[in-house]
Amino acid sequence: MGRQTIRREAVVAVLCQGGRVLVIRRGPQARLSDYWAPLSGTIEAGESQEEALVREVREEIGLEVSADRKVWESTTDDASFVLHWWTATVEGGELRPDPGEVSETRWVTAEEFGQLHPVFAGDQPFFQDILPTL
Repeated sequence: MGRQTIRREAVVAVLCQGGRVLVIRRGPQARLSDYWAPLSGTIEAGESQEEALVREVREEIGLEVSADRKVWESTTDDASFVLHWWTATVEGGELRPDPGEVSETRWVTAEEFGQLHPVFAGDQPFFQDILPTL
């Protein structure tokens, strides 16, 4: 029998503004640094998806958000994480990226995301198929 892979759980924050989504270039201390992706983070023990979303956004970019709804689910390219994609509404705070976790931020359209490199192959279906329906 093959080995069973234990998948960890993570959330992805879909923050939209004026038809654009906030993406980050992962910082030097982040797993797989320099990749462009929506902000994401691991769900901690005893934490709901919504709680993890609010915490991760606050820790990584300084914004206060409220979780709206789960819009998609996927796995990371290496299949080690299940990703729960949630839309969220910015309630306050100011965009202050944690320099270890976030090298750069951009508000992009789905088309603009397709022009960023490198990106995770598993994120492309969200921008091509899910985002236009939101």
